[in-house]
Amino acid sequence: MRGFAAALFEAGGMEEAKAATVADILVEGDLMGHDTHGLALLAPYLDGLASGDMRGDGRPTVLSSTPVAETWEGDKLPGPWLVRTAADLASERAAIFGLAAVAIRRAHHIGCLAAYLPRVVERGQVMQLLCSDPGTASVAPWGGTRRVITPNPLAAGWPSPGGPVMVDVSMSITTNGMTGRRRAEGTRFPYQALLDAEGTPTDDPNVFFAEPAGTLLPLGGMAAGHKGFGLGLMVEALTSALGGHGRADPPAGWGASVLVLVIDPARFGGTEAFLRETGWIADAVHANPPVAGGPAPRLPGERAWRRRARALAEGVALHPGIPPMLAARAAAAGIAAPRPIGEG
Repeated sequence: MRGFAAALFEAGGMEEAKAATVADILVEGDLMGHDTHGLALLAPYLDGLASGDMRGDGRPTVLSSTPVAETWEGDKLPGPWLVRTAADLASERAAIFGLAAVAIRRAHHIGCLAAYLPRVVERGQVMQLLCSDPGTASVAPWGGTRRVITPNPLAAGWPSPGGPVMVDVSMSITTNGMTGRRRAEGTRFPYQALLDAEGTPTDDPNVFFAEPAGTLLPLGGMAAGHKGFGLGLMVEALTSALGGHGRADPPAGWGASVLVLVIDPARFGGTEAFLRETGWIADAVHANPPVAGGPAPRLPGERAWRRRARALAEGVALHPGIPPMLAARAAAAGIAAPRPIGEG
């Protein structure tokens, strides 16, 4: 799947190294079970290349630089390639200085945030990744009814003796991608995930596409959405505001403002002490008595990590809507699509 996706991106005009990185990040999303932000994004990324909204070649411009912080002009280069490049740079510098950060403005869409974490965590480091899209809006301010910000996800990963701990959460209850998928499937959410244009909570994804449009509820829903919206504003400040380009500027199409932060525990209290503490917490979580009839408590990212290992061993199960899209794109490019395992 990686090679197939990379070949499609190259055929669409993306440089070879960038195509390989973008393909890798999208497949990682599916391996971890984030199937709205994996290969489901291949078609819109190819369309972005074809329209010129995504640039397939070039380098970011460094707008400011210190030994521990840089700001890049992404110039609509592929988001996954920009973020992985920034994470590798921040990781290298964090090993020297203890921490390092890269702010990226005007990147193209960056895919699944959790997909970037293992590469850095497996080096014994902590990574945080924040993202917003100043070119669009889908979440209203708490108490409001019109869109102002995006779901604004935050991901974080850190090492523990039993494996990586990984958090990837949007500051809204659901995402634009999942809302679009449910609308296409004709299904409703199993909970109130949106507000209609009058501010009434609903499980109906169609209100998001109505005129006037509804909005995504902030994380916390009707009980505590003020907290989710506050966290969403924090992400805005640490992405668009830090990078110097955001909602105060003219819209620049689908894309992302990004902050990548890497911390090296070896330069703080020490790696051994860090793992002793994260190991204690992990043991306490796993030993905690479960709710009657419920599953045992687990750490964030454990299920995704097990799913990834199983998929690497047995094959990844794609969402039913993805294979037909991949087949159509393969036929259009004259590239053979991989056969499902067990066929032919």
